[in-house]
Amino acid sequence: MKEELSILIQAQYPLIYLLTPEEDRSEQAIAAIAQAKPQRKVFVWTVTRGIVEYGQGRQATQHNTVSPEAAIEWVIRQRDPNSNAAIYIFKDLHPFIDSPPVTRWLRDAIASFKGTNKTIILMSPVQNVPIELEKEVVVLDYPLPDMKELDRVLSRQLEPTRSRRITTETREKLLKAALGLTKDEAQKVYRKAYVTAGRLTEEEVDIVLSEKKQLIRRNGILEYIEEDETIEAVGGLEELKRWLKQRSNAFTERAREYGLPQPKGMLILGVPGCGKSLIAKTTSRLWGLPIIRLDMGRVYDGSMVGRSEANLRNALKTAESISPTILFIDELDKAFAGGTGSADSDGGTSSRIFGSFLTWMQEKNSPVFVMATANRVERLPGEFLRKGRFDEIFFVDLPDKEERKDIFKIHLLKRRREVDRFDLDGLSIVSEGFSGAEIEQAIIAAMYEAFAQDREFTQLDIIAAIKSTQPLSKTMTEQVSALRNWAQQRARPAAASVAEYQRLES
Repeated sequence: MKEELSILIQAQYPLIYLLTPEEDRSEQAIAAIAQAKPQRKVFVWTVTRGIVEYGQGRQATQHNTVSPEAAIEWVIRQRDPNSNAAIYIFKDLHPFIDSPPVTRWLRDAIASFKGTNKTIILMSPVQNVPIELEKEVVVLDYPLPDMKELDRVLSRQLEPTRSRRITTETREKLLKAALGLTKDEAQKVYRKAYVTAGRLTEEEVDIVLSEKKQLIRRNGILEYIEEDETIEAVGGLEELKRWLKQRSNAFTERAREYGLPQPKGMLILGVPGCGKSLIAKTTSRLWGLPIIRLDMGRVYDGSMVGRSEANLRNALKTAESISPTILFIDELDKAFAGGTGSADSDGGTSSRIFGSFLTWMQEKNSPVFVMATANRVERLPGEFLRKGRFDEIFFVDLPDKEERKDIFKIHLLKRRREVDRFDLDGLSIVSEGFSGAEIEQAIIAAMYEAFAQDREFTQLDIIAAIKSTQPLSKTMTEQVSALRNWAQQRARPAAASVAEYQRLES
């Protein structure tokens, strides 16, 4: 991006909008570009100090250029040969840019810059481009520090400490943990880790990751998920587990050197309550990656035209900045159900959101693995289901007898150590047609019944709870059958027994 900025300045582009929260780092990069031939002076404008030449002390002020209009007029009036090669950085002009006088002065400046080496750079963490300037401005995102820059930050932190000799693996983990943070944030969190533990080792990676959690919380649309359960807490679904375990090292440098592409994502379809969301969350621990949930309900914002699209862009940009990561979208069918025909209901916002998300999925190069779940396949737009959008589409059916037995064992072990007093085979038979969530609720209901009578719950309590429950497979038979019929030829079964049967049949 620094090269792109340098090319635009040398090509005499008059107006550049630089999106960045890192003023000092961006200023230093612009000052370095200004040293190239022809050399340019660099001036910085702020609403508190006016226009000041770059490098002057914090106390320097030029009060007659404090207002944006006066500052832009001053820039236009600089006509001597020495001023015809200059870069003018305007910090945080976005609150004033919609003002008609400011917009007009910027357009006058652009016209007056023809044939000169003068460039205005609008530096701001917020993008706000009036329609009058859309054809004149180039918008650039100044990237966050990469591994090389973070390595220099880490080295400076290690210099005065005894931790400077750390293993290559520990250094890589500390650097990857800080990816997505600004330079200042990385410096602060490395200092915090050192102050907390008196050293910087692999054990302090969690402290560095805590700063990422703050970054996600500040975003407001993404939610950082902390899952204590491992993938072994999911009963059955052995084929799906095997697929995930195969890819547990897919985001490492070793995988890149081997020539493997980065996994894009997976869609898990299935009956509600059969472990789709749980397996998505436990994949985080299996792969050693953070998992963040994209809440589509928070994306939609009708307060301002374009606000919803901006929310999605910012959320996806945040996910990319902290990658490698897992982006979890629960119940995708509800999030994008109206994506293809929303012109009448919401002015086309849902269609634009849907299109933006599809484009991002298709073109993203960052290691963001999308894990999506869905219950109603008929509500999903066809574009989601075409080959290449996801690496794999899995179907999670109701658990069979052996899987139900595993689920009973998992949930009983969570609550009691002595599982031997329960007949798991008998429980598995009597709970035919039950989902994993319904089995768990039957155990909880049995425990409440026994607790109310001040005794230990038994096998009979669980059977009674099961017999008093009408499972979803019976109340929504048509929907479950339709989903099974669709998935039979279009999705990969998550259960090992079904997958093996299909392999033998083919």
